[in-house]
Amino acid sequence: MTQKGILILIILSICGIQHIPAADNIPNGMVLIPAGEFEMGSHTGKNNERPVHTVYLDAFYMDVYEVTNVQYKAFVDANPEWQKENIAEEFHDGVYLRLWNGNAYPEGKADHPVVYVSWYAAMAYTQWAGKRLPTEAEWEKAARGGLIGKAYPWGDTIDATRANHARHFSAPIAVGQYPPNRYGLYDMAGNISEWCLDEYDPDFYATSAPKNPFSKETRQATISNFKNVEKKDRVLRGGCWSDHGLFLQVSYRDWGPQHYTSVFRGFRCVKDKL
Repeated sequence: MTQKGILILIILSICGIQHIPAADNIPNGMVLIPAGEFEMGSHTGKNNERPVHTVYLDAFYMDVYEVTNVQYKAFVDANPEWQKENIAEEFHDGVYLRLWNGNAYPEGKADHPVVYVSWYAAMAYTQWAGKRLPTEAEWEKAARGGLIGKAYPWGDTIDATRANHARHFSAPIAVGQYPPNRYGLYDMAGNISEWCLDEYDPDFYATSAPKNPFSKETRQATISNFKNVEKKDRVLRGGCWSDHGLFLQVSYRDWGPQHYTSVFRGFRCVKDKL
């Protein structure tokens, strides 16, 4: 490595920024989460967060921000079957896009995360965008940002200057208003809880594979057949604007029915690094 390269690494270390290997053709609006092992779970969390176990993940890309209203509008404009008035009954709970007026999102909230979207709708969006939902393991590794054994994306203490939580604003706010984690990802704690690809399994941490774990069916089968998979609970991660500290921890596991929509729930996308 050149002297310049060594100096850059030293500066990054002093500033507390995680060094991510350079990569060509990183998709716009995404960051590279490097391949490697991380410690998944918590020694002090709930039973479904235990045991702490070592997981290896292949490299992948993740959206810097949660999917916003303006991004979701582009999707429903291009896919009328997912518009508020057209969505099939089995893919939502009756309040899909509740805050929207037809195909128009709330005025002044283009850069706010889209909410009242079901797992089905999130899956449809990701496929249209050429991406997918993160697995639970991918989400946790990305949220940790390279930190080992910490409760939050920034450390061990809840911090109101780092996340929208505990009803400080009584609503989701525009994405990217708090500092990013060390991978450059915003709002990995608070603002909205994010759908993951996996079916929720309370015993998953005790039985998961050591490499690229995924609960129940295979990942590709779930992606390819998402409209027809058996109705189950799906994982939600990250906590939301209404939640208190415990629920924002990177190891905390939440879940909800696939057709469930809420002002507390949204999503972000990932993409395989080929």
